[in-house]
Amino acid sequence: MKFNTKTIHGGQEPDKAYGAVMPPIYQTSTYAQTTPGGHKGYEYSRTHNPTRTALEKSFASIENGNYGLAFGSGLAAIDAIMKLLQPGDEVISTSDLYGGTYRLFTKIFEGFGIKFHFIGMQNAANIESYVNENTKLIWVETPTNPMMNIIDIEASSAVAKKHNIMLAVDNTFATPYLQRPLDLGADIVMHSATKYIGGHSDLVMGALVVKDKKLADKLYFIQNASGAICGPMDSFLALRGIKTLHVRMQRHCENGKAVAEYLAQHPAVENVYWPGFESHPNHEIAKKQMDDFGGMISFTTKGNDYEKSIKIVENLKVFVLAESLGGVESLAGHPASMTHASIPKSAREKTGVVDSLIRLSVGIEDIDDLIADLAQAIAT
Repeated sequence: MKFNTKTIHGGQEPDKAYGAVMPPIYQTSTYAQTTPGGHKGYEYSRTHNPTRTALEKSFASIENGNYGLAFGSGLAAIDAIMKLLQPGDEVISTSDLYGGTYRLFTKIFEGFGIKFHFIGMQNAANIESYVNENTKLIWVETPTNPMMNIIDIEASSAVAKKHNIMLAVDNTFATPYLQRPLDLGADIVMHSATKYIGGHSDLVMGALVVKDKKLADKLYFIQNASGAICGPMDSFLALRGIKTLHVRMQRHCENGKAVAEYLAQHPAVENVYWPGFESHPNHEIAKKQMDDFGGMISFTTKGNDYEKSIKIVENLKVFVLAESLGGVESLAGHPASMTHASIPKSAREKTGVVDSLIRLSVGIEDIDDLIADLAQAIAT
């Protein structure tokens, strides 16, 4: 079954009770039993819920995995991965990553005795120099948030397998429409399903997908024991979003390309970060592991002018100034004061997150309206 068909039918079947094509919203916390322990596969909705089960099967299908898990947020999904580790373990992470991930790693799990190395991973050979006997996990984002750096998943997997280390990939920006890390050697794929998977800015959710049953069983245990699950209504909304993922992503990519090219020629713009440019440092790797280049773009204004960047995002009319990304509507953000404010300024700026950086999530509106909006905001 090819991807576009998987988004509609992958892991799905008509409801057994009445043949409903869409999985029903099982808005229940518990299930009747005929005798103690005698039930129809469901006993309590923290552990399992039929709507969530349908969603988890869909997650596994579109990522070419065997097991999917749905969580209450992307950070809850990352938290579950971290709970596979023990005090004294070490993690090698990309230095350019989502601010919430950095906060979880440094403010929560460092306190539990886990050590993190935040490094540049654009050259995957750099990873191996940080590996030691305590290294248990390599954490990759690609494309990275917000600098759009590309990390070679296959090369990272080669390092991980050589040293018997888990490789987890945050695939939020690319989605399985563009990139399937399990096929490239990753052990775990993570999504903030709040973003492109849901696609309509109406839910908060996280997802994990794996191939290995032993690893899946550990994560299912953590999911149930910790309880950071999503509800049936959000599961239903995410399933609905997945069914249009392929058509939405096609337009995100088309619009993203047009916006990136417009910004690249604008006299007030200093740098544009988008992996589709041949000048992008890892463009060839992006071409190898991605099917297109997505709708996420970051750019800086000339002179690294903080005030100018703030005025631009404040004066946008079609783009909405808001946290998050991946919805059908275009969003704009100022990472230094919004999504990445939890990262110290010195650490931010080492990765390129300067005060003038603006991040765009290019939606599926008419491209002429998006470019006209950027033009008037920059002129203002």
